[in-house]
Amino acid sequence: MTSRSPSLTLRFLAAPTDIIMAGNHGVSGGRVLEWIDKAAYACAVGWSGAYCVTAYVGHIHFTRPIPSGHMVEVRSRIAMTGRSSMHIVNEVLSADPREGVFTRACDCLVIFVAKNAETGRPQPVPEFVPSTDEERRVFDAALSRIELRKAIEQEMEEQTYVGPSEAPRLITRFLAKPTDVNWGGKVHGGTAMEWIDEAGAACTMEWSGEHTVAVYAGGIRFYRPIQIGDLIEVDARLMRTDARSMQMSVHVRSGAPRGGRSALETAIHATISYIAVDIDGHPLPARQFVPRASEDVRLSEHAAKLRELRARYSPHPLIQR
Repeated sequence: MTSRSPSLTLRFLAAPTDIIMAGNHGVSGGRVLEWIDKAAYACAVGWSGAYCVTAYVGHIHFTRPIPSGHMVEVRSRIAMTGRSSMHIVNEVLSADPREGVFTRACDCLVIFVAKNAETGRPQPVPEFVPSTDEERRVFDAALSRIELRKAIEQEMEEQTYVGPSEAPRLITRFLAKPTDVNWGGKVHGGTAMEWIDEAGAACTMEWSGEHTVAVYAGGIRFYRPIQIGDLIEVDARLMRTDARSMQMSVHVRSGAPRGGRSALETAIHATISYIAVDIDGHPLPARQFVPRASEDVRLSEHAAKLRELRARYSPHPLIQR
């Protein structure tokens, strides 16, 4: 990648260790998101010449599993820039190396913010000016998603998750390890997204009694950095079921261990949809959750509202399918 290049491609083999659960049909969604975050980070740093942090990951479509042993390509490119932000479109493709035919497995948008190394404050980035028809199309598509993202974030911020609940829920706690951090000394955004997917998958598998896979994530919002040694709490909660999908809300909270659980602050919030699959990877009907507690009813309505917002705004597609 040359200086100020707006795109970058990583290529590698999917390893057996990338499949984290026995009986899984492919690499976990969390591991794919980790790959995306690393490629998008390298693209953002190459464009800005500065240390960058993940601010938002959205519109994540998982279209098929990636088998162990496949050659993987993660393609990242700048779609548009703000004052200190870079909107990066990402595609993950894979191929049997014996055939070399790459097909798409996942795509999403990642927003990074450049930070000053000394002050830690956002710093300006070079402006990206589209110069081809395809770059202009992707720029317009990224621009069309700004209002949708604001509407979704406002809707998510208005919700509370502390009332009495009968919803399926799974909470895990652990300490952030030195191996979890990126080059800036903070926990890597991709690592945190893997924690989110593991918790969401575990909760939906416990509820459904089947193997589950992530199929879509509407948004993953990063609020504050996570440090080495922080106490981490990953709280996954089922909000709504449809005929096949299970919509999860996952909060990652963090803080100094000596402060206890009551001192933990929200670091990341995500909404992810899962489906149950049979031994051959075919979708199964979802076990239905009927909310009864007032907060469960409200969060079910909230999940439906998020879907309605995406349909109402109908942003242009980032990726041509």
